[in-house]
Amino acid sequence: MDSLDEQLKEIKQLISIVWELREKCPWDRKQTFKTLKTQTIEETYELCDEIEKLSYDGIKEELGDLLLHIIFYAKIGSEKNKFNIGIIAKELTKKLIRRHPHIYEDKKIKNSEEVKLNWEKIKLKEGRSSILDGVPTNLPPVLKAQRIQDKVSSVGFDWKKSEDVLQKLDEEILEFKEELIKKNKVKLEIEFGDILFSLINLARHYKINPYNALEKTNKKFITRFKFVEQKVKKLNKEIINLELKEINALWEKSKHQT
Repeated sequence: MDSLDEQLKEIKQLISIVWELREKCPWDRKQTFKTLKTQTIEETYELCDEIEKLSYDGIKEELGDLLLHIIFYAKIGSEKNKFNIGIIAKELTKKLIRRHPHIYEDKKIKNSEEVKLNWEKIKLKEGRSSILDGVPTNLPPVLKAQRIQDKVSSVGFDWKKSEDVLQKLDEEILEFKEELIKKNKVKLEIEFGDILFSLINLARHYKINPYNALEKTNKKFITRFKFVEQKVKKLNKEIINLELKEINALWEKSKHQT
């Protein structure tokens, strides 16, 4: 592998190229923080896809795309005299040292859970009024629920036993059924949200990543439904014209294929 000096040389060259493109390329000149934002989100999801596949070539490529975005944002920030890549690195270095007193100071910490708890305490000392202030408002709801639960759990606000979470889920489902009877759509949506929140909490207690679990189910469903479509096509029929019992019969067959 390349030495640190060689790696820094490559990063310097990349920065100089981004600077040059910003000056000479019409598309690059037009970009702003807001125009790049959506693309950054897309690149992040593409990276997650490659991580899911554990494709090292894919991860490497997508990390490159994200690195390009970071350098691009830094360039725009420097043009506005707000920050630059050096300031970003400097502030990050200071924060990492400040939030790891068990490494850079003499604070004793037993395990990773104590590291997380101390991390949140340090954040509050840095001026945050709530440990939840660090949860991004634009996170997808499932990920946001995860982060909320992780953070409040780190300060002790959590169920003592996983079985208690299961009981809470049963309570939420019962409340949802009660609103079904009343046919109150507003409260029905609220109760459904409570069910989802409890499900994510249940996943956390049983060390299941709800995002990954749901994505696996999505992929499984897609595979099975495509199997049904292929079988219907071989029968020279259209799925929309089939009886539900016929579709269900093919669906049962699809389960043996996945």
